[in-house]
Amino acid sequence: MAAVLVTRPVRLPLEPVLKALAVAACYYVAGRLGLLGRVVVEGVVVTPIWPPTGVAVAALLVYGVRVWPGIALGSLLVIASLTTPQIGTLLTVAGNTIGPLCAMWLLRRVGFRLDISRLRDGLALVFGGLGAMLVSSTAGVGLQVLTGGLQTGEFWSVWLAWWVGDAMGVLLVTPVLLVLVGAAGRLRRAGWTEMVCLALAVVILLPMAALSRMSLLFLVFPLLIWAALRFQLAGSMVCALVASVLTTFAANTQRGAFEHLSAVEVMVKLQAFNGATALTALLLSAMVAEQRATRRSVQNACNELAEVLEHLAAGEAPPDASASHAVDAIADDRPRPAPGSRPHR
Repeated sequence: MAAVLVTRPVRLPLEPVLKALAVAACYYVAGRLGLLGRVVVEGVVVTPIWPPTGVAVAALLVYGVRVWPGIALGSLLVIASLTTPQIGTLLTVAGNTIGPLCAMWLLRRVGFRLDISRLRDGLALVFGGLGAMLVSSTAGVGLQVLTGGLQTGEFWSVWLAWWVGDAMGVLLVTPVLLVLVGAAGRLRRAGWTEMVCLALAVVILLPMAALSRMSLLFLVFPLLIWAALRFQLAGSMVCALVASVLTTFAANTQRGAFEHLSAVEVMVKLQAFNGATALTALLLSAMVAEQRATRRSVQNACNELAEVLEHLAAGEAPPDASASHAVDAIADDRPRPAPGSRPHR
């Protein structure tokens, strides 16, 4: 009898491949947009805000580790759009991939929530982004030193600009993307009238603050506070991102508060402003979300307790087991007489 060999077609997992390609495309588009605000520090192209790092971290948090090839491919495509890739380019690609992976690992280790509804989530994103981006900046600038494209004495200035740009991408872009995919908070507890008023204030005041010669950058912070208090993460981070983009444009064209400043002064002032803007929007919105969640929990507990007391006053059993447990917990908290003591009349 002839043996019959049954073969099954090998099917590649299509969904992870499509997700990785989508991440690569988003990374490349974000990179091209980020390069519009590029500056040259010691002959090396850097950006005050590098959006691809925010795209990479958000993609890893939402879709998992399986999309890391998309980050590597997107990084390679961005580099190829600037110069001819070489063997040393692989080190830069590896750094741009490992940095977001380290950020994801750090955030998951501390129990980071995608909705950024707690202050600890905001702090975790800050420290995770700042710490993990040390990998990508060190790999990228170290490659320039090893290949002779950068002198050893110029390492720290370029490294600082690279690191801050990557970190600002995480702090400004990642929360906005988490909002867009529905993982983070949405617009709540505010009507359309207030939303339109805030949008008009942003459209009018932010260009004035960024481009005015009177150095009115401080006008940004009342808008950030308003957006964080009323619209939480969705409003404050979008406002912060718009402010940082306009300020970066003003810095690159040396307009407004950046007029007549040296290149070093422009970078220091711009990075300080972007950092303060991102931290204010992120941490304040996380704190507001946490307080509102606590208030809702207390209100729900009070409503359940009131329902239990109504049933007990009517001589009925509590409506559910949770209510009975609540009554038992309240009874357990009542003071008991000491052993041997007489009860008070």
